[in-house]
Amino acid sequence: MDTKRLEGIANKKLTRRDALKLAGVGGIGLLAGAGGVGAFMQPKSSSANVDSSTDSDAAAGIVPFYGKHQSGIITPMQDFICMGAFDVTTTALADVRKLFQSWTAAAARMTEGKDVDDESDNPLMPPVDTGESMGLAPMKMTVTFGAGPSFFDERFGLAAKRPAPLVDLPRFNSDDIRKQWSGGDIVVQVCANDPQVAFHAIRNLSRIARGKAVLRWLQDGFQRTCAADPAGATPRNLMGFKDGSNNPKMTGQAPDEIVWAQASDDPAWMAGGTYMIMRRIRMRIEVWDRSTLSDQEATFGRHRQSGAPLGRSGEFDDLELDRKDSSGNPVIPADSHVALAHMEGKVKILRRGYSYSSGMDPKTGQLDAGLLFVCFNRDPRKQFIPMQQRLAAVDALNEYITHVGSGIFACLPGASEGGYIGDKLF
Repeated sequence: MDTKRLEGIANKKLTRRDALKLAGVGGIGLLAGAGGVGAFMQPKSSSANVDSSTDSDAAAGIVPFYGKHQSGIITPMQDFICMGAFDVTTTALADVRKLFQSWTAAAARMTEGKDVDDESDNPLMPPVDTGESMGLAPMKMTVTFGAGPSFFDERFGLAAKRPAPLVDLPRFNSDDIRKQWSGGDIVVQVCANDPQVAFHAIRNLSRIARGKAVLRWLQDGFQRTCAADPAGATPRNLMGFKDGSNNPKMTGQAPDEIVWAQASDDPAWMAGGTYMIMRRIRMRIEVWDRSTLSDQEATFGRHRQSGAPLGRSGEFDDLELDRKDSSGNPVIPADSHVALAHMEGKVKILRRGYSYSSGMDPKTGQLDAGLLFVCFNRDPRKQFIPMQQRLAAVDALNEYITHVGSGIFACLPGASEGGYIGDKLF
């Protein structure tokens, strides 16, 4: 590729194909200075699947699909999520195996910015790919697959392989769970820095599933960090507060202790996988907006502007739960969200929460908006469930929220090239 051609591409908005070509010919330096690079480059930390990540992948906006672990779990959060749950309609295990093989091949291609499969260009046949992401960059898209408790019923002969931590979630005090936002045999989480790229993936995976599985529910979400904040800053939820300040840093042994199932866990085939909890949490926006600033801060236990714990100045300052004010009252209320979720520092989960807005509730005329809470943990019985039971009992935030959707899923170990997601299970 000559210099003039490189300069021509640099002066126009980069397409997905341009990005991949440049990465392939050592054009990383050009990508860093290209006019359209902001459309798909994020100044965040490197991708989670470091086993197979390369500089050229990162420059092209690609998060590698294959690896020891699935991407989209400890991967730095993208701006948009499109998550769907499927009910399996076939009763043949061979069909389910074929579905995961097809999904794996398609997901690997789409995360590289390719069409779901090669086109035949036959004018008498529908196109293989739906086409709405043509010309778009990969946008750091990740696709993550998980299996719900119902996947391990009697249909496929997998009941004996159901992971012990994949328990049915108990009912919590703050629950008003709706069927249309809950459950499912299989969950697919797609995250990307462009909502159209994310939707394209779910749409085409659904298309591939025809005759084997049907969508049960589909949910979209969004989150953005403030442009004035450093890269990787904590996003704000729709209540105006920073969401996830206490998230553990995924360095050192933290992922193994908090997120990844180990070979010593039950069952061994889940080693390298994890357990996802999804909760659709509707916020009573109108009630919240009439609350005073002091009441809002006392509810969260943090300052709204800085995200710092009450009485402190930095977002990541240590919580001083024993600190008293001049009247002898706790500076951070005992029923505040942060005080209860802290769990004395003994229980941690990894959050990946996104805001959602589904327009207006026609029955009440109020906004249908809130948080699509997603978290990952090594064993929900020891992590998410006791934490949520504590929050559901006395959290001051419960006055303003209702949990209307719920799901728990075993996110399968990653796949190596030549293999497929679920091959250790099947």
